[in-house]
Amino acid sequence: QTVRNHTFISGPLAIWHLIFLQCLHSHCNFQLKAVFRFCFPILSSTVKMSDSSSLLYNQLKVAEPFFLLAGPNVIESEEHVLRMAKSIKDIATKLGLPLVFKSSFDKANRTSSKSFRGPGIAEGLKILEKVKVAYDLPIVTDVHDSSQCEAVGKVADIIQIPAFLCRQTDLLVAAAQTGKIINIKKGQFCASSVMGYSAEKIRLAGNPNVMVCERGTMFGYNDLIVDPRNLEWLREANCPVVADITHSLQQPAGKKLDGGGVASGGLRELIPCIARTAIAVGVDGIFMEVHDDPLNAPVDGPTQWPLRHLEELLEELIAIATVTKGKQRFQIDLTPYRD
Repeated sequence: QTVRNHTFISGPLAIWHLIFLQCLHSHCNFQLKAVFRFCFPILSSTVKMSDSSSLLYNQLKVAEPFFLLAGPNVIESEEHVLRMAKSIKDIATKLGLPLVFKSSFDKANRTSSKSFRGPGIAEGLKILEKVKVAYDLPIVTDVHDSSQCEAVGKVADIIQIPAFLCRQTDLLVAAAQTGKIINIKKGQFCASSVMGYSAEKIRLAGNPNVMVCERGTMFGYNDLIVDPRNLEWLREANCPVVADITHSLQQPAGKKLDGGGVASGGLRELIPCIARTAIAVGVDGIFMEVHDDPLNAPVDGPTQWPLRHLEELLEELIAIATVTKGKQRFQIDLTPYRD
């Protein structure tokens, strides 16, 4: 009851509260979440949950063998996105996989100012709305600023928090307050434990519908590596775990372009390897970017999976998922063994 009588602590003050709590957690051996609710209170009544998003979240949580978030990296044109949505939906429907269509309206985190960014929020959301209506598909797209959340929440069923922004309290809260599902990508610089705190910020904002996504860890300069242990440790966030099997194979800013710009390189040939690993470990969902002409994709071409091979890869992943027990915690008996 005490929590409900407080007001939300926002901005820089909230950051200092988090730092203070994390220091106490490190040095004083107490349960962070118990005190978190009193030192970082949020009125849950301020969030009106979307019935359709809550229904979708409950469906995704129990999806078997896994759910799929897929689509081209960025909206290139209305015609292209509609065509891709139809093709991917046809494949997912044939295989019995729940699908959420993904594409970005603005790639605000490009390394170079010369890189393609997309149509922008106004035009991009109009196009995503057309996809949603034309093919009866739920939509996931990302936000980069708190001011975008309200508009995006009117179209998207899942709001995605980019990896670079996974700790930004104000952005997380603004996204949570839309009442939509929030998918938080783990920062390339973060331990998996950080995502528990990020997910808790969503819940403390009054929104229980959150999922976390592994997308690789920095491995020196211009390279990422996927640590399969994170796929298990992310379960400590107490929500669905998604594996991004495409961005996790980026080589950030590793490719120079004609004209002086730079772009991310990537190891597309290893996408099946990472996908097989994730499914064997037992993730709840797969995130992947798919393109019908990846060599000419304006953004992240080297890590977009060819549409022509999508069904083939998904069939293999479904076969792995039917035999793995990865979603079940292995019960280890350490009592003395007697033959």
